[in-house]
Amino acid sequence: MTTSLENAINKQLSLLSELKILLEQELHLISSREPETLMQLLQEKEVLLADIESQDQAVEIMYERVAQQSEIPETCTALLDDCKKVLNECKYLTQINAKSVEHGQLRLVHLRNMMMELRAKESMTYDRAGRTTGESPGKGISA
Repeated sequence: MTTSLENAINKQLSLLSELKILLEQELHLISSREPETLMQLLQEKEVLLADIESQDQAVEIMYERVAQQSEIPETCTALLDDCKKVLNECKYLTQINAKSVEHGQLRLVHLRNMMMELRAKESMTYDRAGRTTGESPGKGISA
């Protein structure tokens, strides 16, 4: 029973390591602005997260069975500590990715505002007194 628990924890560690790699790739894709590739990666990440969740449930069931029958071996405890370390690294990378997305959105808002200001300046004219006036869009022609 303990070897199956050890194998299950090893599999979970492998899945978490794979998630860490995906999160690092995600950051690269966010910064390089490759939306198609990013969407594919997000789908892979979604599947991987589902696998991690189901493996986590399997590990929990096995862990409880072993804990009821005997003491948890140190190899399993060490592997669980490794899983926690990788999980914390994944959480940290997720926070970094969220900040990167947030900064990207702020840059887009800033760019949109700059373009609107530019359009407003382009439509600016002068009246007879020499004051600047902006044409309002959709004013139409009057007779």
